[in-house]
Amino acid sequence: MEYDFKSIEQKWQGVWEKEKICEAVDFSDKPKFYGLIEFPYPSGNGLHVGHLRAFTSIEIIARKRRLEGFNVLFPIGFDAFGLPTENYAMQTGKHPRVVTDDNIATFTRQLKAFGYSFDYSRVVDTTDKDYYKWTQWIFIQLFKRGLAYKSKAYVNYCEKCKVILANEESQGGVCDRCGSAVIQREKNVWFLKIRDYAEKLLDGLNDVDYLPRVKTEQINWIGKSQGAEIDFKVKGGVVPDAKIRVFTTRADTLFGVTFMVIAPEHPFISENEKNIRNMREIEDYRAETKKKNEFERTRVNKDKTGVRLDGVSAVNPVNGREIPVFISDYVTLDYGTGAVMAVPAHDTRDYEFAKKFGLDIIEVISGGDISKEAYTDINGGVLINSDFLNGRSVKDALKKITARLTEKGLGNVKVNYNMKDWAFNRQRYWGEPIPIVYCEKCGAVPVPESELPLVLPPLDSYKQTENGESPLANVESFVNCKCPVCGAPAKRETDTMPQWAGSSWYYLRYIDPKNDKALADFEKLKYFGPVDWYNGGMEHVTRHLIYSRFWNHFLYDIGAVPFKEPYKKRTAQGLVLGENGVKMSKSLGNVVSPDSLIKEAGADVLRLYIMFMGDYESPVPWSNASISGCRRFLDRVYNLLTLTDGNEGYSKKHTTLINRLIKKVGEDIEAMKFNTAIAAMMAFINEIYSDGYISKGELKAFLLLLYPFVPHLAEELNERLGYDTILAKSAYPKYDEKNLEDSAFELPVQINGKLKGTVIVEKDADLAAVKAAVLGNPSLSALLTDIKKEIYIPKKIINFIV
Repeated sequence: MEYDFKSIEQKWQGVWEKEKICEAVDFSDKPKFYGLIEFPYPSGNGLHVGHLRAFTSIEIIARKRRLEGFNVLFPIGFDAFGLPTENYAMQTGKHPRVVTDDNIATFTRQLKAFGYSFDYSRVVDTTDKDYYKWTQWIFIQLFKRGLAYKSKAYVNYCEKCKVILANEESQGGVCDRCGSAVIQREKNVWFLKIRDYAEKLLDGLNDVDYLPRVKTEQINWIGKSQGAEIDFKVKGGVVPDAKIRVFTTRADTLFGVTFMVIAPEHPFISENEKNIRNMREIEDYRAETKKKNEFERTRVNKDKTGVRLDGVSAVNPVNGREIPVFISDYVTLDYGTGAVMAVPAHDTRDYEFAKKFGLDIIEVISGGDISKEAYTDINGGVLINSDFLNGRSVKDALKKITARLTEKGLGNVKVNYNMKDWAFNRQRYWGEPIPIVYCEKCGAVPVPESELPLVLPPLDSYKQTENGESPLANVESFVNCKCPVCGAPAKRETDTMPQWAGSSWYYLRYIDPKNDKALADFEKLKYFGPVDWYNGGMEHVTRHLIYSRFWNHFLYDIGAVPFKEPYKKRTAQGLVLGENGVKMSKSLGNVVSPDSLIKEAGADVLRLYIMFMGDYESPVPWSNASISGCRRFLDRVYNLLTLTDGNEGYSKKHTTLINRLIKKVGEDIEAMKFNTAIAAMMAFINEIYSDGYISKGELKAFLLLLYPFVPHLAEELNERLGYDTILAKSAYPKYDEKNLEDSAFELPVQINGKLKGTVIVEKDADLAAVKAAVLGNPSLSALLTDIKKEIYIPKKIINFIV
């Protein structure tokens, strides 16, 4: 018999809301558990099944933790600033505020229909002025401490979105919003000095329980390099004995340097343009470089291009050799010093460059064949053609040459990071206003904290100005103001913050969402923080996750929060693919709507399927046929009531079965092996139907295991069993170690040393009980007419001598 999921789900969602079972309590005597999901961007399309797979894992764990006696904080909110809403507003004429509110209402309805046990009393919205007041406050603290600065720089720019992009938003050379190729453009840019926190971000990974691949991506993105900065004197420069400083991790190869390459934007060129004889050729090359994004410039397999600086050469500091200086687009100004010493014998890119331009290749590490390719194995040979380094290993040579350079004042030890400072401003309307005022006398000064929030003014048009400025630049009443320091006429910053700003601290605001005196009460932060378990997508590991860790470390340093790391544990789900095995996309027509699925099958079926469809961390294809299988399973669960007796305990036959199930499901949930936990419950139901009965106590234990996955149906069956306490307020079942093994077992029976059969006996059965069991077996007793002796090894075997 099929159950009426619509009435059951609506009923129990009402009960949970009335009982406030999802609301966390400040300073409860219970141990706390803070479970977090990445709060969604409320798009006009509503939730998609990828959201459901991401959210349901912590939902299951949160419901389990409540049963285990924890005071659970499992909040929800909306990351609502951003380009899509603004673009939609321009297309439809609706204000972004109206669009956002409509979308949040849709998301909230869907989340509640799905039965998520979020604490809706703590909802945050990043576009709420009472929220972004504190986003602005954090920016001001960064600015006051020199960690927010404005500088003219070449940045990633999306021509379609008309916005600056941070490196984290343009990985692979494309805009992560629209997919268009990004270009390099010189702009006045606000930066946050995330690089100043690189070492703390690396060290902090030792103190957290993140998936290995999450840690690896962050380590690689930060890109720590230990090496040396070395000064090369320059001949032909304007200033006598001018120098170009390079950064290298391979100072041991210094005797193999045969040319130098500097970034096309390197200030040496502008400073010495009168001495460079082919300046027109240089300028043409620089113009072409500006058309390329960073990905195009630095990818390993690109064709090498460049121009030699005619009239200029550098001097190798260890052997006095003059070497040519080139500009090439594969060197960028924002890594190291913007200049590299080229060792073509032992670097692939330098090798390709040298071959193309006919430059010398000098082998300084033995073991390779440099006539064919660069030899890059640093653990291979020993130093050759390197004077006092000859015969040394690479490791020893590095120590020796670094000490020599430092001693002679030619260089110094240096640590570098590949991660760049965070480009923080956007030339759009729908974002947090940057709380900075520009005064001709005082320079850039922050808005007084007492005047926060600096509210986003209402606009009728959200288009950028003709010169690419934010739409706010057209609002004179917003732009024109007085300097907070001297009172003179001043102008406001008109760029807004990126969408990542509000999401960099939202987990803190959940703890105290209505506080108007601080971003959150310090004692509440001490009680609830840090987040115990955070689940999200791998695509945010080098975006949101690294940004929020940076902000949290900063807030800890200034005493605003009591913990360094925001998240104790970070896990990740795999993508949900279309039925054809490719990523879901509206253009491909393979997007699945949760609304229609809930209407057709119910929330419980969908919750069960989304966790049963495959390994949680791996990409999995959608299957409508499998949803039907989950519905049939829940129909079987519903009909267990017809097999139930009134026994509150466990039957002798099912004791081991139910104890094993409790252990299996509990451990699988903690390991995020949700599919195998569900499979175990399905196997249990098969056993029950095979036996034809289940005790009331066994069904209650099973429903408690099922409840985190399928809460509505589990609650309904619990009520129909006659229990007054709802499952949401019950205790999670515990297994008994003694009952994980069957009490009875199959004992081999030998006669005159030959195996003749088996009997089922208790593990602690004595000889008399075993003999009775054997004699009670007709086929065996017929062979035992004249027993001379019994040899019984308990729990192993019995042998009759006849």
